[in-house]
Parts: sequence; C-alpha cells; structure tokens
Amino acid sequence: MDIRAIFMGLSFAFIWSSAFSSARIIVANAPPLASLSLRFFISGILGVMLARLMGQTWQLTRDQWRATFIFGLCQNALYLGLFFYAMQTIEASLASIIASVMPLMVAFAGWVFYRDRLRPLAVAGLVAGVIGVVIIMGSRINGGVDMFGIGLCVIGTVALTVATLSMRGASSGGNLMMIVGLQMFVGAAFLAVASLFLETIQVNFTWPLVLAFIYTTLAPGLLATWIWFALVARIGAVRAATFHFLNPFFGVAIAAALLGEKIGLADVLGVAIIAGGILAVQLSKQTTA
Repeated sequence: MDIRAIFMGLSFAFIWSSAFSSARIIVANAPPLASLSLRFFISGILGVMLARLMGQTWQLTRDQWRATFIFGLCQNALYLGLFFYAMQTIEASLASIIASVMPLMVAFAGWVFYRDRLRPLAVAGLVAGVIGVVIIMGSRINGGVDMFGIGLCVIGTVALTVATLSMRGASSGGNLMMIVGLQMFVGAAFLAVASLFLETIQVNFTWPLVLAFIYTTLAPGLLATWIWFALVARIGAVRAATFHFLNPFFGVAIAAALLGEKIGLADVLGVAIIAGGILAVQLSKQTTA
C-alpha cells in the first residue's frame, strides 16, 4: 500500500465519519428525506458534469450499471435515508458507531452466503465487534435512547452492507466519476417519492443548516464516494476496507467536537473494541488475499 493510498484511505474515513455530525445539523432544521433527495440530485448533477469534463462516458459495463443501481438504492436511499430519519431522535455519535460495524457485517455475510473461509483472527474480530456493540448499547439503553431510531440504523447498516458487496462490479472498467454521479440520481429518485408520502416540508433556514448542507453535498456526498471507488480500484476492496476501523474513532470525536455530544467511558471502551475487531477482520483477509 503506497503513500497515496494511505492518504486516500485516511481522507475517506474522516470525511465519511464527519457526515453524521453534519446530517444531525440538517435534520434538526429540515425534513430529512427531502433534504437528502435534494442533496443527491445536486451531487448527481455535479458528478456527471465532472465526469464529462474528465472525458468519461455513459458507456458503462453491464456489471457497472447493475452495481450503480444497487449502490444508489442500498447506500443512498436506504442506508442514508434511514440514518437521516433516525438522527432526528438519536445522536450523531451513536449513529456513526452503528454504521461502523458494516465491515463486520460484510465479513459475516461473506461467510454465510458466499462460504468465505474465516481465519481465527477474523472470528476473534467478529466476536470483539459484538462485544463492543453490546457494551455501547447497554450503556445507551440505560440512558433512555430511542430504540426505534436504533432499529432504523441497524436496517440501514444492513443495506450499506449490500451496497458494499456490490462494489466489485462498479470499481472496474473506468468511468468512476460517472458512476458516482449516476448512483446519486438513483438515491434522489427513491427518496423524493418517500418524502412525498412521509413528510411535510418545513425548513428553518439558518447558517449552520446552509453550511452543513453544502458540506454534506460536496464532501461526504461526492468527494468521499469518489475517493472510495478510486481507492478500491487502486488497492482492492479488502485492503481499502481496512480504513473502516478508523470510522468509530473519527465519528465519535467529530460529534463531540462539533456538536458537544457527551461521550461516556462505555462508549470509549466499546469504540476501541469495535475498531480492533474491524482491524482484525480486515488483516485476516489480507493474509488470504
């Protein structure tokens, strides 16, 4: 893994983790699904424009079209839609912790559905991840956390797992920025329909809302997605996924710094255990790659 790949991975992890805090600001001032649909629509336009300027075309491979649709539906519409809706009642730090277990879900799904072999280090990582989640959830439930919001986040993380498993077909064949732009439109369409049936449009226009929306649209929405696709194409999905072990740390730290969310000892311990579990699973995959 070269220096450029390391920088890309660190950048992706930080930007991806920061999205929970900016999302928390947005949903406090605007309807979550409508806001997210608008964000994806704008990001899609920018992504396609950039792709054309870069000389990329609409001529995607069959696997790329399929992966673009699955990724747009599962990551944008389901994962982010459910998380945005849930963050009306749960904190950004908790949402980021739940989402961070996605690499563990991917490893487990690979074992169950694809009969992937799990080395002892991977098994230990999965066990550690479960322990870390139990520690955090036990503390938060005792503190009166909204269980419906947690349930939405869990379903969203499952959808993110499916989206991640679809990445292999999208990361080969070039036209990465075009894929990024097109999958944004998929998410925008589904969320627009959901918003029509579920939401009343009321917006409290504030500077924090405007800045959070702009940042979320350009950074997590467009830049981080492109970095992830490019990173997978550069070093492979297994090595790229190693950087996910940083997400629990970044997510909790950014929420505490930006939103003033309180982090307890159980959160710190649980985050450390989950991060260690993610790292163990990914390192075990590298030894078999």
